[in-house]
Amino acid sequence: HFYNDSCGENIISSLEKIIFLTFSLDDPSSYLTMELTTLLVSAVVLLVIFLWFRRSDPRLPPSPMRPLPLVGHLFNMSRDSRQLFSKWRHQCGDIYSLYLGGAHVVVLNSYDIIKEALVKKADVLSDRPPFFIDQATCIPDKGVVFSNGNSWKEQRSVSLSILRAFGMGKNLLANRIQDEASCYVNYLASLNGHATDIRVMTNICTSNIICSILIGHRFEYDDQDFQNLMYKMGLVVSDQQNVSLVNFMFWLKYLPGDLFRAKRITTNVHAVLDLLKKFIDEKKRHMEDSSDVCNLIDAFILERNKKIQAGISTTLDDKSLTKIMFELFIAGTETTSTTICWCILYLLHNPEVQDKIYAEIKEKVGTSRAPNIQDKNQLHYVNAVIHETQRLGSIVPLSVTHMCSEEVTLRGYTLPKGTYVLPNLDSVLHDKVT
Repeated sequence: HFYNDSCGENIISSLEKIIFLTFSLDDPSSYLTMELTTLLVSAVVLLVIFLWFRRSDPRLPPSPMRPLPLVGHLFNMSRDSRQLFSKWRHQCGDIYSLYLGGAHVVVLNSYDIIKEALVKKADVLSDRPPFFIDQATCIPDKGVVFSNGNSWKEQRSVSLSILRAFGMGKNLLANRIQDEASCYVNYLASLNGHATDIRVMTNICTSNIICSILIGHRFEYDDQDFQNLMYKMGLVVSDQQNVSLVNFMFWLKYLPGDLFRAKRITTNVHAVLDLLKKFIDEKKRHMEDSSDVCNLIDAFILERNKKIQAGISTTLDDKSLTKIMFELFIAGTETTSTTICWCILYLLHNPEVQDKIYAEIKEKVGTSRAPNIQDKNQLHYVNAVIHETQRLGSIVPLSVTHMCSEEVTLRGYTLPKGTYVLPNLDSVLHDKVT
């Protein structure tokens, strides 16, 4: 018995009286409508009371506070989740539960528990939950980032093998990065020391590297298709904060207007996908059946053709290729350019580190040429600065959300099938112990 029976009866009786005054009893249809409305309101009230007083399952990880009915802990969240999650860790320990809308979310803190979950129990914790940006593409079962099962395994395996091939032997990937880096440095030098916001150009240069890998060539910065692609992608990324609530309450996207930017994200996602399809169609028209390929589109299509000719069932179709390109653009561009901007910001505030970097490059490489990938093993201090930037910046503090494909036990707690799992990388990167 979760609530006082007489109290519940009084609430329902009062609601009935209010609704009674709202309708005319002279009309039988009004009376029927009143009865149905009374039944509906009573059911909602009883549901809310039940959810509020429901006891939590002791097998689940603890929660920092009692969740509200229907919305859970959504109203307790803030824009800056870092301090909030750290506070809840001190309160509940290295593993705790949150309820966001109808989703049960388990947050993992510390290196040991994240490794146990995502490495030792990766077979049941590698699935992805549904996310709005993925649903907005209308091909949610394609690609690598959000797909699951055999489709994910095949597309991930093929994508990794192609990218690794580009990075080995001929050092194709390194050469293209080097070429774009030269254009980036030349642009900075052309400013002649004048103050500027480098974020836009850093983003453009990073995207151009992605373009050269996927399509086989870079774009001039004034190219219309490239500028359109960059603009649409920028809107998709910038609107992600607004749509975060829709990830847990999908029905919000159907509300009138566009309060959560769901409709705008859908429009821009489709615009980006249309541009990527255009690139794929152009490449297919000029593609030669050769094993000597220098871009992801050609390599992907050749791999697909080999499997079809061998009679092997495959998920490698044009939709999968489009989705993989979309994911590489969205994820690869934003994370890389943001990390570069953080590195430059840290160096501006630590000029002594700049001096040490310059001294090492001057000693190990010289000043007659730019450093390249072959110099990496000699530039120990430069590598340390890059790694420390990634640690301090922690630009994706909650990594990528995972989901339990079946019930699993973790640190003595039960995680039911369908539970969302959030690895809190900040708890590792900013932990004094690790």
